[in-house]
Amino acid sequence: MDESASLLALFTSSFLAATLLPGGSEAVLVGVLIAYPDLFWPALNVATLGNTLGGLSSYVIGRFLPDEQALSKKLGRHVHGLEWTRRRGAPILFLSWLPLIGDILCVAAGWLRINWASAAFFIAIGKFARYWVIAAAIS
Repeated sequence: MDESASLLALFTSSFLAATLLPGGSEAVLVGVLIAYPDLFWPALNVATLGNTLGGLSSYVIGRFLPDEQALSKKLGRHVHGLEWTRRRGAPILFLSWLPLIGDILCVAAGWLRINWASAAFFIAIGKFARYWVIAAAIS
């Protein structure tokens, strides 16, 4: 596989891994960096972009959920996680890189109508930090 195909596979893997679908983009990143060490920054940027866009797709899903008042009536007192997200706002999306929890945070942010630009910023920072740690560890 050449460099371009490797980066495309990395983008696809990182995008899908950030959605509600399971995926292992970290392994793909490691594979790309082992095969092409000179692609450190391009691979890091491609993985971050794909994973951020995947996280934003979960955010968009949250925007289509029933409005807050209707869901709160159905759930009653079982909205502690949403209240936690609401109190912390967009910066909590730095943790969007965490498995399972990150997907839920992105959906909750969309549902709570957190500003999309702030959401995208903190999602991207969290995703970048995770990939940078992995890439730095193998370089």
